[in-house]
Amino acid sequence: MAELKVTYSQQADAAYIYFEDPARAGAPGTAAKTYPCDPIAVDGMINLDFDKEGRVIGIEILDARSKFPSYLLDAAEHLDQG
Repeated sequence: MAELKVTYSQQADAAYIYFEDPARAGAPGTAAKTYPCDPIAVDGMINLDFDKEGRVIGIEILDARSKFPSYLLDAAEHLDQG
């Protein structure tokens, strides 16, 4: 089974789930197309990122603390630590 990479920024309260090797897919914001889910329907902002072939390469979740269980965010790679 493939492992997914999850990153989290506590400062932005944003998480990113990579479905592809991050080195190959690029960082969040570098997708060929981003589809924002309806914020009213999901009570927040969730963005689907696609590559140039139309494959989903990742999901960005804003207001992540309210959308994910804490164990998942605690296990994520924390981007704010340095």
